Amino acid sequence: MLTQTTTRVLDPGELGAALAILESEPVTNAFVAARVQVAGLDPWRLGGEMWGWYADGQLRSLCYSGANLVPICATHEAVRAFADRARRAGRRCSSIVGPAEPTAQLWRLLEPSWGPARDVRAHQPLMVTERMPDDIEPDPYVRRIRKEEMDVIMPACVAMFTEEVGISPTAGDGGLLYQARVAELVGAGRSFARIEDGKVIFKAEIGAATDQACQIQGVWVDPEHRGRGLSETGMAAVLRYALAEVSPVVSLYVNDYNTAARASYRRVGFREVGAFMSVLF
Repeated sequence: MLTQTTTRVLDPGELGAALAILESEPVTNAFVAARVQVAGLDPWRLGGEMWGWYADGQLRSLCYSGANLVPICATHEAVRAFADRARRAGRRCSSIVGPAEPTAQLWRLLEPSWGPARDVRAHQPLMVTERMPDDIEPDPYVRRIRKEEMDVIMPACVAMFTEEVGISPTAGDGGLLYQARVAELVGAGRSFARIEDGKVIFKAEIGAATDQACQIQGVWVDPEHRGRGLSETGMAAVLRYALAEVSPVVSLYVNDYNTAARASYRRVGFREVGAFMSVLF
């Protein structure tokens, strides 16, 4: 029996079906699920289109197409369909990111027309924890950033982004979009830092949050203060906030070559449960 398949942009009335797929893998899909729960499927509010792959009329896989291209619960056949659609539309995203296997397949199909990439990070361990560490005390000086402290946190955010991604977030629009994203996290009470003498020495954000899982991002220690264990005690402090106030599972993903960070996260209690992949343009 032949299976009839198709790919198209989801309409707002399909929100329930989309959420069912997103919530089937709450840790892996936390980033996109958090956006959809807030914005729904309207492209203007969502900041991009949600593509669906259907088999015999049933929605089976998703792909978010916005600033990032993100395959979601995507089968091999769905990835091929998403790649065809992305190729026809042309590249509009600044990165492809998602679970390592479907993202690698998607990039293999798109690289001939979209390549070369500026950077390919093929294996980024996905780490999770559901509990506080037994032997690391949370840093008592790590706290929420207040709205009036945007001028204090922004230089650290820019430094972190530039160090992590390889380009400054102020390029192009002068950093307006990036500043708006930082302000959104500060306003939501999900930006944390330790500040000494008016300078951030540790920071991190809870970048995506649902009732099932949340994702910590933007972890950064001022270079002058590295090697003092601030990443561990600081992460323990953010973890305490996350578990108490956000969701029962806390996740993050990290570059595989960043052995120091991976070891630090393991000491705080995170364990590897999978891998992401990122293609940066």
